[in-house]
Amino acid sequence: MTISYNWLKQFINLPWGAEETGELLTDLGLEVEGIEDFSSVKGGLEGIVVGHVLECEQHTNADRLKVTKVDIGTGVPLQIVCGAPNVAVGQKVPVATVGTTLYDAEGKPWQINKGKIRGEVSEGMICAEDELGLGESHDGIMVLGAKLKPGTALAKVLEIENDKIFEIGLTPNRADAMSHWGVARDLKAGLLHKGISAKLNTPSTSSFRVDNRTLKIGVKVDDSSLAPRYCGITISNIKVGASPAWLQNRLKSIGLSPVNNIVDVTNFVLHEFGQPLHAFDAAKIAGNTVNVKTLTAGTKFITLDGIERELHEEDLMICDGEKPMCIAGVFGGISSGVTENTSSIFLESAYFNPVNIRKTAKRHGLSTDASFRFERGIDPNIADYALRYAAILILQVAGGEITSDLIDIYPKKIEDHQVFLNFEKANKLIGEDIPKETIKEILTSLEMKITNITETGLGMTIPAYRNDVTRDVDVIEEILRVYGYNNIKFTQKLNASISTILPGEDYAVQNKIASQLTAIGFHEMMNNSLTSPKYSTMSDTIKENYNVSMLNPLSQDLSVMRQSMLFSGLEAIEYNSNRKNSDLKFFEFGKTYHNFPGSRAETKHLSLFITGLKAEGNWATPDTKSNFFFGKGTVLAVVERLGLKGYTEETTKNDVFSEGIAFKRNKEIIVEFGIVKKKITNELGVDAEVFYADFNWDLVLKQIQVNDFKLKPIAKFQAAQRDFALLLDNSVSFGDLQQAALETEKKFLKAVTLFDVYMGKNLPDGKKSYALSFTILDEEKTLTDKQIDKIMGKLQQKFENEFGAVLR
Repeated sequence: MTISYNWLKQFINLPWGAEETGELLTDLGLEVEGIEDFSSVKGGLEGIVVGHVLECEQHTNADRLKVTKVDIGTGVPLQIVCGAPNVAVGQKVPVATVGTTLYDAEGKPWQINKGKIRGEVSEGMICAEDELGLGESHDGIMVLGAKLKPGTALAKVLEIENDKIFEIGLTPNRADAMSHWGVARDLKAGLLHKGISAKLNTPSTSSFRVDNRTLKIGVKVDDSSLAPRYCGITISNIKVGASPAWLQNRLKSIGLSPVNNIVDVTNFVLHEFGQPLHAFDAAKIAGNTVNVKTLTAGTKFITLDGIERELHEEDLMICDGEKPMCIAGVFGGISSGVTENTSSIFLESAYFNPVNIRKTAKRHGLSTDASFRFERGIDPNIADYALRYAAILILQVAGGEITSDLIDIYPKKIEDHQVFLNFEKANKLIGEDIPKETIKEILTSLEMKITNITETGLGMTIPAYRNDVTRDVDVIEEILRVYGYNNIKFTQKLNASISTILPGEDYAVQNKIASQLTAIGFHEMMNNSLTSPKYSTMSDTIKENYNVSMLNPLSQDLSVMRQSMLFSGLEAIEYNSNRKNSDLKFFEFGKTYHNFPGSRAETKHLSLFITGLKAEGNWATPDTKSNFFFGKGTVLAVVERLGLKGYTEETTKNDVFSEGIAFKRNKEIIVEFGIVKKKITNELGVDAEVFYADFNWDLVLKQIQVNDFKLKPIAKFQAAQRDFALLLDNSVSFGDLQQAALETEKKFLKAVTLFDVYMGKNLPDGKKSYALSFTILDEEKTLTDKQIDKIMGKLQQKFENEFGAVLR
């Protein structure tokens, strides 16, 4: 939200500059994220002064140029070459001195330099309107008033407005501060607490009066729950045109483009008081009737942007006697707005149901300044005041007369609400005993009326516009933000509570694995659980009818809860790869969601993603690419760290992996991993090979065993290494051999590794050769050759009997 410093000063006298005001706003909870300069003319006419033309002679080398002498108040006249046909002796003219920056029609800067033009020195430039950004005329130079003193800054002569603009990061609950008036209210409270006298200057509407009643438009509200308050008035004999400079400058300062004097007034009041207004061309209101109602679902309506929209049965519409004219509180229609030919208007000011407006705006993908405020809840009790104020402004800038009584349909007033505050609770939450008188002064400065007070607390009436203050803790927050978070004293006592986390609890296990993964180069990611429904068609592991769909999605791409961790991870890889960051190792702890027939499931997972290089090369070593085996090694390291034992390894077959493996324990898959099929990666814009592992974390937590462990010294005796070269069927895996070996010799066999695989020439069809290395160790004594041979014999016999292996 942007707020003008000059605009604020119309409401409240500020004793300091913009920087100090910004600091106070931040202390009050309206965080100022930045302060920018604004000028009603780009550049603020800096360096432009009034000049007096003393001489004007024809240029000796150019028919269309003249050489002038111009007094700019320095005592030494400047020689300026000028090409304007209307330059003459005695004129007072705007002069851009050397070093001044001007801006072209596209806003690009260019600088005035001293130089020669056709052989004559030129020490500045006499300017036309368009060169200064004051108009579009370039027929000749701009001629100023004859009484002006040479050297006077032109910005001072033309009353150019310079301003400071606050960019405020407003929290969604502070609907009351979505205007200059609302911000000024907070500033008043902050100043009063600092002991500085402050008073809000409220614009008067005492001059409002009905001129005649020649244009009456009837208003009917079908459902007061959707439109609790609706006000309107007609203004006739107006002249639509450009707004005066002051109004245009106010809107430009906060980033709005002026449209015409009528629309500009409605925007001005919106940003001044937070009350949205809408002006209808009265001549286009059929039957001189305004109906506030909903329409049949499917009704077509063309909005101001020219788009035909299909209405929902809950969309509140402003209609005339024949047709819809506007989506209430959201967007106007293309055929009912104010144009340059409009001579009379019906001006609307209303309070609409926030929930209804929010749903309508999201349904149609529309977010306007009006809907932004209506859906958060505006002040229901200023609709009539804002309407009178706007009517007075319109008469000032567009002429005309008020030609109807002010209609105000407000069947059930939205009352202020009551809250009781306990002093002890307030002090406990704040962490400091704030004097009761200080609390009363703060609440009063925030326009909260004290209705009763006791030793233990006080009762108060909260104004209706503070719809975010409904509980005692909300009131405590209000006290604290005005009192000042920075004013709460720190104690010398440090309080800490120790939580007991058992080794097998989710938090402890998750931290342990996260630390392990980050230690080997992984980065943790946190993806949105909302995703696109299009992923339901990309894999048989995801079923469209299992989607948990959002009732009110932010967008179609975020309309369902994810059933798999895969696609959000691939999106992260695609995002990084597009930014030349293609060597990636990611992990994520997250949940998947399924809407199964008769039940819903929410399951926690750990996902791993690896793509690109495992390690970058240098002068001594080449690049090392990551591959399936590197990924499998990472998975095994996690499994080992989790202490999971007794699992089986099986090939997994689904349409996610081109080659994949599942680890099962008690017939349940604890992790599934492999290389993602290119069909899927290509669909998400990922060109590289991606390794993906999916741990069922809920199942992992059930199956891990928390065991005490013992430390023992490194063995004093040397381990023996023995190798086997085996001829095997292609169906036999290394994992099968490893498991069989470790089961055969449990005491002395410490490790089994595969160091060579051969398939091809000189081997029978369907066969392959594995070279295995065995590490054998007795930690109590040195093994003899006879003992080692006996162990190797047992292993050979096991491989031959169980796998049909042949020793080569």
